[in-house]
Amino acid sequence: DVVKKGWMTSSDRRLQREVKLYETTRERRRNDDMADLYALIKTCEKLEKAFARDSISPEHYETACLRLISQFKASESALQRDETITSADDFMRDYKMDCPRARERLLRTGVPATTLAQAAGPSSGAADAALRVAECVQHFITAMDALKLEQRAVDEVQPLISDLMNSLTRVPNANCENGRNKLTEWLFALNSMRAAEEISEEQARQLSFDLDAAYSEFHRSLRSQQGGSASSPASSAGGSAGAGRGGYSSHHPSAPHQYH
Repeated sequence: DVVKKGWMTSSDRRLQREVKLYETTRERRRNDDMADLYALIKTCEKLEKAFARDSISPEHYETACLRLISQFKASESALQRDETITSADDFMRDYKMDCPRARERLLRTGVPATTLAQAAGPSSGAADAALRVAECVQHFITAMDALKLEQRAVDEVQPLISDLMNSLTRVPNANCENGRNKLTEWLFALNSMRAAEEISEEQARQLSFDLDAAYSEFHRSLRSQQGGSASSPASSAGGSAGAGRGGYSSHHPSAPHQYH
């Protein structure tokens, strides 16, 4: 009756007043940033489902996933610096985001699924296979050299291990599961740390040992494929790449003893 008569009480006016989500420009920006993070997580969940259902090619999946991971990390870091959120994990819990695939990809692994598993595909030619081996050796050498040069920041070390894993999975019939599993564990560990953090000297020593062991296993795998007559992977990379980069080879004379 009150509405029909064309007038409203003060209580009615309060109920129909527009509710503002923010009062200042800073609050608006923070809301927009949180909306972006929410959208990135949801998008990653959809992408992972599409890949699992074979609705997207591995190449397109990997490109999109790498972009999402990069955007997610930038968004999360910005919100943490602004003290808007404590972590993406808490953010997902607070907003009841049921996104298990995105949680695994963004918070745990930090790399596309194609990086962690060797996909079956058409056999490559000899020239293509040799190129992939050479690229993998180069990534091994780069990662080992970085640790020798005392690079310890997570945002310096993690991309090197990620590139190495990605390259390793592209080498056809590379049978080095122990090395791949160790590198996967390192990816998980590094992804759980903040970019500005540094690995300890103890961790750096263990990572160096694991890299050297994985490199030796990779070399043995190549030799077994060619009946023991293959040259070292460093030779495949261009003659003496290992020696020119600090003497790394499958029988590295200064390989550290297992670190406990």
